[in-house]
Amino acid sequence: MSVKVIAFDADDTLWVNEPYFQEAETKFCALLEDYLPHHTVSQELFKTEIQNLTLYGYGIKGFMLSMIETALRVSSNTIRVEVIEKAIQYGKELLEKPIEMLEGVETVLQTLQGRYRLVVATKGDLLDQERKLKKSGLERYFHHIEIMSDKQEKDYQKLIRHLDIRPDEFMMVGNSLKSDVLPVLALGGHAVHVPYHTTWAHEVVAHQVNHDNFVQVGNITELLEHLAAG
Repeated sequence: MSVKVIAFDADDTLWVNEPYFQEAETKFCALLEDYLPHHTVSQELFKTEIQNLTLYGYGIKGFMLSMIETALRVSSNTIRVEVIEKAIQYGKELLEKPIEMLEGVETVLQTLQGRYRLVVATKGDLLDQERKLKKSGLERYFHHIEIMSDKQEKDYQKLIRHLDIRPDEFMMVGNSLKSDVLPVLALGGHAVHVPYHTTWAHEVVAHQVNHDNFVQVGNITELLEHLAAG
């Protein structure tokens, strides 16, 4: 492989993220059980989040606003103020969660630093992602930090141009086939899928990926073996 730059997704690739959102969603659904069953509230929240993506983007603040909007819609604007306050509280709790590093992450970064240019390529709220990266203590390993509003082909093209490399010199490592793998492969780059045990429904891809530049590993430490073999 001609890889010069290895980019890492952050949430659920470097540290725990989605389980915290699911925990907050469960508490939110319980708040609205007088109006709708839990699974129906969950569906309504997801629908609101997807509708709001173009307005708010990805991240906790958009999630908070979507909880409030869902509560108002589900209750026909009769929801108690205390419920809105709780939804805001759940969002703030998400913003204050500790950083729980995933197994093997720091070992991989230590091993690869100096051999490749390492990059963080993650989407979400700028302030929140910067906060998490700082709290993680991982900043020192990275040549560049890219916090993206989305992860489509055009977004990766912009990043690759900024790094002044060819697509085949770029490798993306992440837990989402939709965001971390498929757009990079389409550009001619390399992609390593590190599945996480839980994934937001919006990121789920049903079909299998077959591509010469693609590999799936069980743990991020297997990335080292893949690179050595390549």
